[in-house]
Amino acid sequence: MAKRAIFEEVTTTERPATNSGGIDRARRGKRGWVRAWLALLFGLVVLMVAVGGMTRLTDSGLSITEWKPLTGAIPPLSEADWQVEFELYRQIPEYQLQNSGMTLAEFKVIYWWEWGHRQLGRVIGLVWAAGLLILLAAKAVPPGWTGRLVLLGALGGLQGAIGWWMVSSGLTGTMLDVASYRLATHLTLAFVILSLIAWFLLQLARPASDLLQARRLAEPRLATWGAVLFGLTLWQVVWGALVAGIDAGLWVRDWPTMNGGLFPVGMWDLSPWWRNLTENHGTVQFLHRLFGYILVALALYAAWRARRSAHAATRGAFAAVGVMVILQMVLGIVTVLEGVPIQWAILHQFGAVVLTVLTLRARHRALYPLAQSVRTVRP
Repeated sequence: MAKRAIFEEVTTTERPATNSGGIDRARRGKRGWVRAWLALLFGLVVLMVAVGGMTRLTDSGLSITEWKPLTGAIPPLSEADWQVEFELYRQIPEYQLQNSGMTLAEFKVIYWWEWGHRQLGRVIGLVWAAGLLILLAAKAVPPGWTGRLVLLGALGGLQGAIGWWMVSSGLTGTMLDVASYRLATHLTLAFVILSLIAWFLLQLARPASDLLQARRLAEPRLATWGAVLFGLTLWQVVWGALVAGIDAGLWVRDWPTMNGGLFPVGMWDLSPWWRNLTENHGTVQFLHRLFGYILVALALYAAWRARRSAHAATRGAFAAVGVMVILQMVLGIVTVLEGVPIQWAILHQFGAVVLTVLTLRARHRALYPLAQSVRTVRP
C-alpha cells in the first residue's frame, strides 16, 4: 500500500450539507395545527357569547322548555310541530305573566334565537371532538398538551349542563326570566373557556424552547399586575351578567349620578340584605360601576408601571390594556345613556372579550418577554 503524504486529501467526496433543525421544524408545524384548531374554537366561542347575548336581550332564552341534547337539534318541521312547541311555551310563567298575547309568528322569532344558540353549542362540541381525535391520530398534539385540550371539552360539557340549569330556573313559579346568578355563572364559565383557549394560543405561538429562555427575563411584578387585571375583568363580567339578568341598566339611565344622586335610592331595601347584591336593580348597577372605576384606575396604573419595562412588547401590551379599559368604560356609559339598545349592549359585551384577552396577553408578555433588538432596549 502506498504511503500518503501528511497533507494529502483522504477523500475527495464532498459530504452532503446537513439539514439541521428538522425535528424542531416538525414540532413547530404540529404546534401550528393545534393552534389553528384552537383559533377556530376561539372564534366559535366568541360567536357563541354574542349569540347568547342576543338571546338574552331579545328575551328568547325560555322559548325552548326542554333539554334534548341529541333530538333537540331538529327544529319543528311542520305546523303541528310548531303548535306543540308553542303550547309548551304557554305553560311557563314568562308567557302567562308577560307574553300572553304573543302570536305563533312572534314565538317563532324568539324560538329561532334560542335554537341557534343551542345549535352553535353543538357545533362547538363537534369541532372540539373531531379536531382532537384527528390531532391525536396524526400524533400532532405536543407532549403534555393532551390533558389541557381534553379539559376544554370537559368545560364545554359542563357549560351545556349549566345552560340548562339556568333555563330551568325560569320555567316554574313566577319567574319572568332566568335567575340572574345562574346567568352570571353561565357567562363567567364562557369567559373562563375563552381565557383558557387564548392562553393556550399564546403558549403555542412560540416554540417551547423560546418560552423556556424567555422565562429567565420574566418580570414577576408586572406579571402579578396582569393577573390582577385579568381577575378584575372577569369579576366585572360577573356583575355585568347580573346587570343584564335583572335588566338593571333600564332602571338607572343617567351618569355619573344614579337617578340624580351619588347612590341609588333604596340601595338596601330588600331583606335579607344579601338579596340586594343580586336582585336590587340600583345596587347591582352601582357595584358594576364601582368595580369598573377600580379596574380603570388599576389598569392605568399598571400601564404607567409597565413603561419602565426593558421590553417594548411588554410595554405595548399593558398600554393596550389601558386604552381598551377606557374604551370599554365609554361603551358602558353610552349603553346606559342610550337605554341599553341591542347594538350597544352587544358591543359592550364584545369589548369585555377584547379586554379579557388583552389582560392575558399583558401577563404573558411579562412572564415570557419577546426578544428584541439591542437598539430598542432601554438603558
